[in-house]
Amino acid sequence: MPFLSCSISVFILSIFSSCYYLTLAQQFYVGSKRDCLNTNNSTSELGYTCNGVKRSCQAFLTFRAKPPYDTVYAISNLLASDPTRLSRANSVPETFTFERNKLVIVPVNCSCSGEYYQTNTSYIIKPWDNFYVIANYTFQGLSTCEALRKQNNNRNTKHLYRGQRLVIPLRCACPTKNQSDHFGVHYLMSYVVAEGNLVATIAARFGSDLGWTLEANGLPEEKPTIYPFRTLLVPLKDAPLSYQANEPPPPPSPAPPPSSPSTYSSNQTLNWFYILVGCVGGGAFVLVLCTIIFCSIFRQIEKKIDLIIVEERSTARGKSLEKNTDKEYQELLKSLTKVTHQHLKIYTFEEIQLATNNFSPSCWIKGFVYRGTLNGDLAAIKEMDGDVSKEIDLLQKINHSNVIGVFGVCFHKKDRYLVYEHAANGPLSDWIFFASTGVKRLTWTQKIQIALDVATGLQYLHSFTTPPCVHMDIKSSNILLDSNLRAKIANFGLAKLAQAPEGRFSSTKWIVGTVSYKSPEYLESRLVSTKLDVYAFGVLLLEMLTGKEVTLLYEALNAVLNKEGEESLRLFMESSMQERHPFELVKSVFDIVESCLKRNPEARPAMDEIVLSLSRTLRNSFDLGVAEQRQRTSKFK
Repeated sequence: MPFLSCSISVFILSIFSSCYYLTLAQQFYVGSKRDCLNTNNSTSELGYTCNGVKRSCQAFLTFRAKPPYDTVYAISNLLASDPTRLSRANSVPETFTFERNKLVIVPVNCSCSGEYYQTNTSYIIKPWDNFYVIANYTFQGLSTCEALRKQNNNRNTKHLYRGQRLVIPLRCACPTKNQSDHFGVHYLMSYVVAEGNLVATIAARFGSDLGWTLEANGLPEEKPTIYPFRTLLVPLKDAPLSYQANEPPPPPSPAPPPSSPSTYSSNQTLNWFYILVGCVGGGAFVLVLCTIIFCSIFRQIEKKIDLIIVEERSTARGKSLEKNTDKEYQELLKSLTKVTHQHLKIYTFEEIQLATNNFSPSCWIKGFVYRGTLNGDLAAIKEMDGDVSKEIDLLQKINHSNVIGVFGVCFHKKDRYLVYEHAANGPLSDWIFFASTGVKRLTWTQKIQIALDVATGLQYLHSFTTPPCVHMDIKSSNILLDSNLRAKIANFGLAKLAQAPEGRFSSTKWIVGTVSYKSPEYLESRLVSTKLDVYAFGVLLLEMLTGKEVTLLYEALNAVLNKEGEESLRLFMESSMQERHPFELVKSVFDIVESCLKRNPEARPAMDEIVLSLSRTLRNSFDLGVAEQRQRTSKFK
């Protein structure tokens, strides 16, 4: 009975302490919901409530640097911070440029605006913007869709026009009386959560107490789950220091606690008994461990033998599947069996190792891709994550000169490798973004030929596959160039087969791929159709013409899409293009860009129309080149 009474008391106390935690919370943490499809006017979504001691205070935000917001002035302008204070907080000069994804500490003046704390900044809408992109990507979760709607008079996401100015309420807060009086908290920092962040790690990084941080956000101690693109309030006694913005090193292994001499002497006899039991138990553990290791090695040998049998005799594949009880590995072998019926070569891991000189740095291309030699031919060997059967199945159905070919596959334990045809000149991005170095430079005719190759490949995917295939991630780094500088579309990991008739609209749950290339209907409503690739192709074409990344082309897109007249277009081309080309030819390509980037997907052209237009431009370019050559020859004579 006393034990039962004690247990009940502890249980009641734990409930009381949990309720106490929540009543002292600065705010309740905003959950995982990030879309703008449904209106949610909860307090946590609209901002941090004005429940602090002061109605205004100095606060801190965090922001991860990314172009074009990667300099002191660019970040301070975006987040309405003073550049001098920002440079001092990060111990850098005011002219400094941060590395990509570097965490930046941003001092701001936070004050009550109605019921909520916030610091306001302004933002000019870009061509592909909507509330979702602005809140979660441009401002990285420092604002929410609901707060943007409320601040801008509940403006509908479908009625944002480029060039308009929005007021952006940024999430900040001032300490409560409990925080300042009992814990000595002087500042609150709105930390932008990234993938893999933990509350304990964030608190320790900035010298805050874990309990204070949990309490400030109303998070339970048992399972304090946090999500990317959401802010976490971090209570601070002192202003954050620049070194705290650096990625923390892995925590050291804790040292064993020292033994107390008095305890050792009083329990010496009992310790000898524990040592004896430990030795016997340890010996038994080692014996069991050796048995497990032996069995594991034996099973791995069996798996290798089975894989060789799979390589040499297709009739033995079904039997080898039955020998493995690991569910995930068995599924891989099932997918392997499926693709072999489509004449895809199965490589052993030893062949992959030999082809890449055991994954030598000299064979490394980029990321997880290596150059290899198989049967005397160059190949690109890519280590893959997740289930590869979908991509293999899709690529096996596609046979086109402007789509990268897959030749083979290798499964080793739980690793999987795909063997692609080798593109000797690498990704298109290397040729258009680094052309200023003079190392890689494309002529006008080469650019148009590459654009035509990409358009022809997309035309094949959209019109000659059943059902139509939407690539979903058309961008310059996913276009590879062979030895003749002919383009091949690569990376079908996100590709989606259209399920609606004639390749019309279907939908996805999450936004995938590179946001800068995404069409408005996809960012707003997750709608997928072949017109999604058309929009991305327009962005790609503009990058090829200007040699600038899409994130740096905001003004360029406005100039093209606002139809400011031929003279404005001419001035834009002269200022943004790296080389001079005949205006008539360039204008014909810009007309394609303009049609691809229309907000209404139904108004965008199909890829077969684009192929015809680019074919005419390429023919005219050739004719012009021949005429110029003849003119130079006649002058020489």
